[in-house]
Amino acid sequence: MDPLIRSLLTELRRGNLTLAVLSQLRTPQYGYSLVQLLEELGVTIEQNTLYPLLRRLEKQKLVTSSWDTTDTRPRKYYELSEYGVEVFHQLKAEWITSTKKLYDVLNEGEEE
Repeated sequence: MDPLIRSLLTELRRGNLTLAVLSQLRTPQYGYSLVQLLEELGVTIEQNTLYPLLRRLEKQKLVTSSWDTTDTRPRKYYELSEYGVEVFHQLKAEWITSTKKLYDVLNEGEEE
């Protein structure tokens, strides 16, 4: 694949992945369960992409985390904060509006 196209596709995916991750953190998830859940929904995300994203979202106060040590293997769970819920809903609404407009722009003149 052309390096420029690969770079542009990565840039295009980045915002979509953030929105996809936020959408699934309305209930607590640990990293691997989040990767599996997104995969089942058709969204592929590598763990080396997910964990830095989760740390960034936590630093931005959109996500909170807590450790569950009740099992033999401790797991760090992530969940949307109250602020994260607000931001998610705003981003989702903007994504839907923008996608509809972009769809119209991309299809302009093709339906004749």
